[in-house]
Amino acid sequence: MRISIKRLLREHGFMTLLFESGAALFDHSDLHNAICIIIDIDLNNESGIDLRRRLTDEGVRTPVVYITGNDNAANRSAAIESGCLAYLTKPFSAWSLIDPVERARLARAS
Repeated sequence: MRISIKRLLREHGFMTLLFESGAALFDHSDLHNAICIIIDIDLNNESGIDLRRRLTDEGVRTPVVYITGNDNAANRSAAIESGCLAYLTKPFSAWSLIDPVERARLARAS
């Protein structure tokens, strides 16, 4: 899934970085310069929503797009409460991902 998202974003002119885990993302030193962060809600060892909360606690205000293959009311509510830019359920259309990333890019530019 990560590789597919990377290809899609590159086709639309976005530079991407992939991370093997939530810990690797959290340890990346340049998150403040990212347009947005795309996080799967169901990570191997933790919730993507919990990862977002940890990032926010560390002062990272970069917009987040959540993706999930496990759509349910609890996930959706927690994602929205955490302040996500978009909440996408797999499978999702290319445009449903490109649109919020483009909105994040435009907001950053203004």
